[in-house]
Amino acid sequence: MHSVHLTTGSNSNKFKSKAALYAPAATGSPEILDYKNYMTTATETRKFEAETRQLLDLMIHSLYTDKEIFLRELVSNASDALDRLRFNSLTNLQLMEQDEELEIRLETSRENRTLMIHDNGIGMSRQEVIDNIGSIAKSGTQEMIEKIKRSKGKKTSKIPPGLIGQFGVGFYSAFMVADKVVLETLKAGQKTSTTWVSEADGMYTVSKGSKTTKGTSIRLHLKPVDSESGIADFTDEWTLRKVVKKYSDFIAYPIRLQIQREEREKDEKGMFKPAGKTSIVTEDKTLNSMKPIWTRPESEVTEEEYSEFYKHIAGDRQDPLMHIRLKAEGISEYESVLFVPAKAPHDLYVWGGEYGLQLYARRVQIMERCETVLPRFLRFIRGVIDSSDLPLNISRQTLQENRHLSIIRRFLTRKVLDMLAEMQEKDSEKYLSFWEQFGRSLKEGVGDGPEYKDRVANLLLFSTSQNKEKLTTLKEYISRMKEGQKNIYYITGESRKIVENSPLLEGFSQENLEVLFLTDPIDELLVDAMPEFEGKQLKSAAKGELDLDSSKDDKEDRKQQEDDKKRFGDLFDLLGKYLEPHVKQVRLSSRLTTSPACLTVDEHDMSPQMERILRMTNPEGPKQKRILEVNGSHDVLKGLQKRFVKDTKDPAMQEYAELLYGYALLADGAEFDDPAPFNKALEGLMSQSMHETSGKA
Repeated sequence: MHSVHLTTGSNSNKFKSKAALYAPAATGSPEILDYKNYMTTATETRKFEAETRQLLDLMIHSLYTDKEIFLRELVSNASDALDRLRFNSLTNLQLMEQDEELEIRLETSRENRTLMIHDNGIGMSRQEVIDNIGSIAKSGTQEMIEKIKRSKGKKTSKIPPGLIGQFGVGFYSAFMVADKVVLETLKAGQKTSTTWVSEADGMYTVSKGSKTTKGTSIRLHLKPVDSESGIADFTDEWTLRKVVKKYSDFIAYPIRLQIQREEREKDEKGMFKPAGKTSIVTEDKTLNSMKPIWTRPESEVTEEEYSEFYKHIAGDRQDPLMHIRLKAEGISEYESVLFVPAKAPHDLYVWGGEYGLQLYARRVQIMERCETVLPRFLRFIRGVIDSSDLPLNISRQTLQENRHLSIIRRFLTRKVLDMLAEMQEKDSEKYLSFWEQFGRSLKEGVGDGPEYKDRVANLLLFSTSQNKEKLTTLKEYISRMKEGQKNIYYITGESRKIVENSPLLEGFSQENLEVLFLTDPIDELLVDAMPEFEGKQLKSAAKGELDLDSSKDDKEDRKQQEDDKKRFGDLFDLLGKYLEPHVKQVRLSSRLTTSPACLTVDEHDMSPQMERILRMTNPEGPKQKRILEVNGSHDVLKGLQKRFVKDTKDPAMQEYAELLYGYALLADGAEFDDPAPFNKALEGLMSQSMHETSGKA
């Protein structure tokens, strides 16, 4: 909650003490006669939220030496404001004058120790100032605070460079170099400006401003120069030149600084007079090159420039994992620079999260996030696409129908997949780093249609029963298949630990057959969309009946199975009758070698993992019955068969049935719908065993 104090007089900022700032408005205040205009003219003194105060305190007292990045953040914000103005003016021509030049201007005063950053961009309304500047509403702020706190205890005693601005709070970095910040802004199309002031003392004020031109101006009252703490003289021309060149040279708008220099008097020929007088000349200097990075020859762009450009457009503070430059000429002409981030954004797997490339038409941004230029499974890609074939006023609907954009989409997608394939082949460590962050997203591409299915399938990595440490591709799996093996075997589950200890794999282990471990929820959709790969069928280790024993003659094996089915048939019928609420069949298993029982499903039933996923969204949904497979060579089944033959009506058989089913459930990592029958059967058999042991003693 904000603590707010409202005044309307000319002395609104004069308070008797700091305590008065935190006090609520006095009761019995004069009646507000003009309620409509009250909130646009009043001065509000507000208390920062707790998280904001913590963040400000950490920034002010941090030992982060690269405090110059505050200028990067403020210039980036100004550039965004200019982008939004230019974009909005496409549909509202009144927001900009016809020949108006958009710019960012720096202004300094050494005497007053101030630095100002001006832009003539979109500006903000009073409420937008309160929402965007007065408080931090971004998720992750507390996480940032905790990271900064932890970092201060390390030997370096610095804030990690990737944190400032990471959660959309770059504006507050100004307080690393300034004791006081004054922001004045006028939103394009409005008449009343707003002033925001704070000394980072837990409070800020919002009042009506005097600015008459659209845009935003920020005045920093700078702290004294302190080179040991990283506070340079930010009123110095060459300091500002260096910082702008380092961080903001690629900004598409001119960043100008008004400088003054001495000039000697010249004669009629334009030559300096030896004893001529000197005068002070004032002129504008543009500090950045402004040339879009994607239009410059690749040989002229450094990796540092690519990294800074990526950070600017992606809002990321880490260097990208890699980039790719693309240029096409012919039927469709465009230029592009694309980046693979080093880390997945927090909303990558959140449905409804925003994604897409920045779309330009002839150097003019027409869409900040265009989702149609790459398929959804590549939504982690960041970058810019600039086409000369698109109109400036294109809509989202016409984008989807645009022929040039369809061509661009196919070309970009192929190039990105080729880039990933090359990384996989030539730099396996980097690809593994990519896979850990974006593998789940890439798997979605298998079900995205036949156009890219095979390309994506070759990029997939899987955990396997053969090697706990190394992931494998499907091609590598096929290269290791046994002679005569027709299927690629897999098992799905919640974790590697669960599936690798599953009794379902006993037969595979005995026959030395490799099994893929699919433990990501999306893997269920993956195998449905990809039933085969290079002529080999993908077959679940948990579905249907399996014939894995390649060491026996087929005829001999089939005869043995038929004999066993007849021998155990009546017992299986009885067990199935007792377990009818839970299972639809009890049958002999070809999977098991050491365990007495396991649970499987029919070939076309849902896997247990898919059923668990669906029941998380609908707990009351129907529950499918499983198949109880039992091991004909296990002592438990042999003992049950002897007991059944001796007395087909033995009441203990129901308890044994519950125990056998309970054992299979636990081995599968599943939960009991009702554990009472299992507990009762276990308790009864334990009591009987203790009684028999006591009697013998």
